[in-house]
Amino acid sequence: MVSCPIARRYLNTLRVNPFAIPNFRAFFAARVAANVASAMLVIVIGWQVYDIARLTMSTKDAAFLLGMIGLAQFLPLFALTLVVGYVADRVDRRYIARAATALVLFCAALLGGLALAHNVTLTALFVVAVLLGVGRAFIGPALSALAPNLVPREMLPTAIAWNSIGWQGGGVVGPPLGAFLYAASPAAPYLLATVLFAIALVALFMITPVPRPARSLLSPWRATLEGLGYVRHNQIVLGAISLDLFAVLLGGATAMLPVYARDVLHVGVAGLGPLRAAPAAGAAITALLLTRLPITRHVGVKMFACVALFGISTIVFGLSKDLYLSLGALAVLGAADMISVYVRSSLIQLHTPDAMRGRVSAVSSVFISASNELGEFESGLTAAWLGPVEAVVAGGVGAVAVTLIWAWQFPALRRADRFVAPETSSPAAIEIAIETEQAETAR
Repeated sequence: MVSCPIARRYLNTLRVNPFAIPNFRAFFAARVAANVASAMLVIVIGWQVYDIARLTMSTKDAAFLLGMIGLAQFLPLFALTLVVGYVADRVDRRYIARAATALVLFCAALLGGLALAHNVTLTALFVVAVLLGVGRAFIGPALSALAPNLVPREMLPTAIAWNSIGWQGGGVVGPPLGAFLYAASPAAPYLLATVLFAIALVALFMITPVPRPARSLLSPWRATLEGLGYVRHNQIVLGAISLDLFAVLLGGATAMLPVYARDVLHVGVAGLGPLRAAPAAGAAITALLLTRLPITRHVGVKMFACVALFGISTIVFGLSKDLYLSLGALAVLGAADMISVYVRSSLIQLHTPDAMRGRVSAVSSVFISASNELGEFESGLTAAWLGPVEAVVAGGVGAVAVTLIWAWQFPALRRADRFVAPETSSPAAIEIAIETEQAETAR
């Protein structure tokens, strides 16, 4: 028990305000700057791919290329998943985040230079998409594993909510800013993104050393199996990660936004910015509310309900021909997804031992990327087959169906009531998982 009044006040401040911790302030600044830059890159790259393709292709064929740009980002992330998870548990996570941020900074600068020279081609956009996939493969697990080390455990849900505000805030500001700058000059959003990534890199260098887990004595292969085994045999972690994968994989309406802006709603690049920002706006407002009114009971049921609402909102957006109805549906979609992310992230972090967070975060990252980038490929493929509107509606229906199936298949996740960390890291379960994976590999 702390008897000093000043110390007690300081500890109470820490419990409610993660910004009292300098490392978290630097981390938050880096996330905001990088997220704004990333959102600008996403919207401008997507628009340029579709716009260039439409010069010589039909709507369905150009939509398929939108899917291919998502696949180009996903493949390196998928191929590197096990490597980056192991590295994130062996190397200082700050170093990994800094190197990955430097890579995406180079990508933004390269596209800026090509735009100034009026030489942006589909080939260049696809090459940069692959490099961005490599950068994201490393930065995701590193930052996810680093974040819980910056704040006390009891503050983690609040820190996650603020981190989500920074993430979604970037999604609110980045798309309209990118669209506005692109209308003025195609090079402008890339150049600003370069500056913002540079700011993020400086902020990452301001994070001082933090506690690191004990170095594992396991071989790289056995350490990798340990992470996979833990995810596979922890029903809450596996259910939460896989629910996001399949729900967002099917309900990826945002992948088709350039198609809707140009050929369905007929609002052009000026309307694409607000459409892209609407989900992030709904999510950011919801994240801000969660910092004041955190979810404390029936967290599993509420997560499932919000994933179902995500699917329903996707259907409404897919059928809409009115800009304001579309914006509203996307805002609700983002708000529902924010609550799902909040619950899922808190449960995964609290149920994962620190020594394994890099590997578990790598598995989570590839699932999340699969739901986003691979979801874009799925949407593009379905749009080329059925048409963009039909693809979005079918995806929403699929997301609702996945929610119902997962609620039945993962009762432990459905019954999760509070954000409570387990007392132990369940070493026995981990050992069983390792032996199971090795046995299956031997077969």
